[in-house]
Amino acid sequence: MTPLALIAEDEPLLADALARMLQRLWPELRLLPAAPDGQAAIDAALEALPDILFLDIQMPDVTGLDAADVILERWPDDRPLPLIAFVTAYDHYALAAFEHAAVDYVLKPVQSTRLGTTVSRLQAQLTWRQQGGEPGASLQPQLPDEADHGIGASMPRPEPLSIIQVAAGQSLVMVPVDEVLCFEAADKYVRLVTDRAGSSELLIRTPLRELLPRLDANRFWQVHRSAVVNVTAIDRVIRDGSKLRIHIRGRAETLEVSRMYAHRFKAM
Repeated sequence: MTPLALIAEDEPLLADALARMLQRLWPELRLLPAAPDGQAAIDAALEALPDILFLDIQMPDVTGLDAADVILERWPDDRPLPLIAFVTAYDHYALAAFEHAAVDYVLKPVQSTRLGTTVSRLQAQLTWRQQGGEPGASLQPQLPDEADHGIGASMPRPEPLSIIQVAAGQSLVMVPVDEVLCFEAADKYVRLVTDRAGSSELLIRTPLRELLPRLDANRFWQVHRSAVVNVTAIDRVIRDGSKLRIHIRGRAETLEVSRMYAHRFKAM
């Protein structure tokens, strides 16, 4: 098998360096021309349908995380989803990468030894698929090992939120985080859905990407690039054609699960 890969990196020198390392570590790997930004990565990936994506997380306009969401959402149903490795200069993005079902992530400046580990993990995933693994999925991603990746060396973890303060007219509503059923991005705001009488929907200006690191990852799951749900509020998850939809207790509307996050919902 000669897998095809796409690198998305807005700094040409770094893209070239990563490509040269990959050529040494994995001579059989074919590389598409590097994408200089997130939108170019989306366009190139959906045209060429590569087996592997190396996505820089911090790119202007469309981030690597957002590009991955769009690519997987628009990916043809009859093709295996691409394997994703994120590249980042900041280790506090590590858990966000694994939330996006990444096979691995690599810190900048990329070291050949560390990239070799990523290559081995990608090769194992491809072998698993060839041997009959689920066509549209990958092995369950493993949470990063802190000693292996050096997590936490450069930036402290934010304190978890317990109360969210929401402006409502001339009032300030104090909402315990555990009471939030889901967060939904809506234009420049994030909508908080609760089952509180008289304040079932509240708006805050803090974007989802800033909220996520301060939420309990065991309780709050991102299920779409515009939605985070309190898992204790989920009544059931149903399949609607090729999509999954979440029913939240006491709510008529449903939430769509992006293909990026469908791996979360598997029977025990």
